[in-house]
Amino acid sequence: MVTTGLRPRRSALRLLIVVAALAATLLGGLVGGAVPASAHAALTGSTPAQGSVVDQAPEQVTLTFSEGVAMGDDSIRVLDPQGKRVDRGKLRNLCSDSIVKYGAGLPSGLRDGTYTVAWQAVSADSHPVSGAFTFSVGAPSKTTAPVPQQEAGGGLVGALYGIARYLAYAGFVLLAGGATFVVACRPAAALVRSVQRLVVQGWAALTATTLAMLLLRTPYTGSGDLADVFDLGGLQQVLITKPGAALVSRLLLLAAAALFVAVLFGAYARAQEPAEADEDAADAMNAAEEAKRRKDLTLGLAIGGVIVAAGLAATWAMAEHASTGLQTAVAMPVDVLHLLAVATWLGGLAALVASLYWGPPVERAAVRRFSRIAFGSVVVLVATGSYQSWRQVGSWRALTDTAYGRLLLIKVGLVVVLVGIAWMSRRWTGRLAEVTASEERVPEADAEHKDAEHKDAEDKDAEDKDAEAEAEPAEAAPEAETDTAPEDTAPEKELVSVPAASAVSAASTASTASAATPDPARAAQLARQQAALRTARTKRLRDADPVRLGLRRSVLAEAAVAVVLLVVTTALTATEPARTEEAVKAASGGRSAAANQPQVLAIPFDTGGPRGKGTARLDLDPGRSGSANELRLRLSDPSGRTMDVPEVKVSFTLKAKKLGPLPVVPGHLSKGHWRASGVQLPVPGQWQISLLVRTSDIDQVTETKNVKIG
Repeated sequence: MVTTGLRPRRSALRLLIVVAALAATLLGGLVGGAVPASAHAALTGSTPAQGSVVDQAPEQVTLTFSEGVAMGDDSIRVLDPQGKRVDRGKLRNLCSDSIVKYGAGLPSGLRDGTYTVAWQAVSADSHPVSGAFTFSVGAPSKTTAPVPQQEAGGGLVGALYGIARYLAYAGFVLLAGGATFVVACRPAAALVRSVQRLVVQGWAALTATTLAMLLLRTPYTGSGDLADVFDLGGLQQVLITKPGAALVSRLLLLAAAALFVAVLFGAYARAQEPAEADEDAADAMNAAEEAKRRKDLTLGLAIGGVIVAAGLAATWAMAEHASTGLQTAVAMPVDVLHLLAVATWLGGLAALVASLYWGPPVERAAVRRFSRIAFGSVVVLVATGSYQSWRQVGSWRALTDTAYGRLLLIKVGLVVVLVGIAWMSRRWTGRLAEVTASEERVPEADAEHKDAEHKDAEDKDAEDKDAEAEAEPAEAAPEAETDTAPEDTAPEKELVSVPAASAVSAASTASTASAATPDPARAAQLARQQAALRTARTKRLRDADPVRLGLRRSVLAEAAVAVVLLVVTTALTATEPARTEEAVKAASGGRSAAANQPQVLAIPFDTGGPRGKGTARLDLDPGRSGSANELRLRLSDPSGRTMDVPEVKVSFTLKAKKLGPLPVVPGHLSKGHWRASGVQLPVPGQWQISLLVRTSDIDQVTETKNVKIG
């Protein structure tokens, strides 16, 4: 038997959805302008150096990274000024001890000019990284090879992969936490349909997102073309990588989780059904055997659930931050415990919300059991989170100077807020009265009419009108149910006082209803009326209890904060660890990872006059403060061909420090090409580039774009 309780309150659902959307938007703005979300392994050095001019062509190009990366023969490409690939096409592994270095050989006899090095790799924590820089042989040339403007892991594929990661974490929390709530806190919740939907939807979300990420890995770490999800050759290459193995392992564990869920809401749920009040002596003698069977089933589900949940958590630990860096042998088990604690707390909270709002009355003992388990989860979170913070941050200064540190502070603040709200919920729990037997049986009477409730869902507008009409005398009342099952309806009469006029009307029409041939349409209509009245009575009873009402509201507030906390936690896993960012700054003379990349910007413009539309490509190399930068500008029309204009001006402004505008007047080299050398940007920061393009005496426009200079 499955209990349904009240229908979902759309206001509560809207609140949680809006909170999640706002949190994702705010975090996107916070992290997006700071560092690339996927740049976990950073380029710390190269030979030749970025922007350097060498007298003779080198024998090879080498790249040094902050941590381990996976690279192939096409991961490092060297292009001549005309865009032709000139490297030997074979990757050289130059790693030794703790130094991560790879190279690409160059042929002898390279001509003078500016060469472009484009590289792409997958960091040890499964995130793709890419970049490009230039160096010159002899002297810089007038033209350089175009550099890919979309970084690895970006674009539509990157957005889809990021969404799948968020939903995967949410699915795991609902699956593991919801099942824990049923087995450890409230076994009767296995009969509640809202809790069943919560756990099953968590499993479905985790399964679907795992499949999606497995298919998206090829374009996510490679071309960025969405069509490559159907590349079977690329999928085979993904399967032999560490992230691919983790995703496949997760799918296998989800198959075991499907069996677990089937038993949880099948045999285990049936074992929780209350015994009939009129059971005979023979059934009473089997009560001990039934209790032993229920205990064995609970123990088996607990052991199996812990194994499956720990295995699922390990699929993240083996392919994310914990798998690289310091003390990986300790970090990975700690990460598993951290994920399990998060799922137990937040997933159990979601199941409690579903039970309080859309299920039968929750027993005080169940709420107290969850409160104790949630407290234990918080203790585990604090212990494991402290270790992870030390491991990933490394210094107090990094908490404010890095995006990872700022996100971590937000997470800590949210945990404090969540604990405070949980303390208020515990106070409500202490004042909570135990559920009476009559209250527990109200949903059972509702379950007997679940077919009528399904019909009611198909005609929601008619239901409200029929519920009002029930209060008036009817021509025929369905008293057959009262005659055949007086014991089931007795508790309902104890809870709700029936108006005298309705009782007299029902009594006067009982004989007529039983004697006449029932009309199926009328019977269905009356069944819908009774279902609507029972739902309204149950809602009035619940809202009449101020303690339970206060508990539901405080738990809903907990759930809203928990949604934001889950978004922040997921964002942390996609942000470069503070320790890595600080190491890159130390290796590059105090500059951030952004300083190790030349800035390449595409700026569309439209002056409004004839031949006024086009795109400006602006290259700033090496793109760092305190040194001379070279600015190269190319203008092209909508067809991609170079175009000349009478005037082009560039200026730089750092609003945060009230610097600028610093004007730059590039010199005209050839059709559609301009260059300016010795561009000095005194301090690092988020600079605004203003580009003025004039196509005639009266047609001109100024476009702006932000760029981070290290």
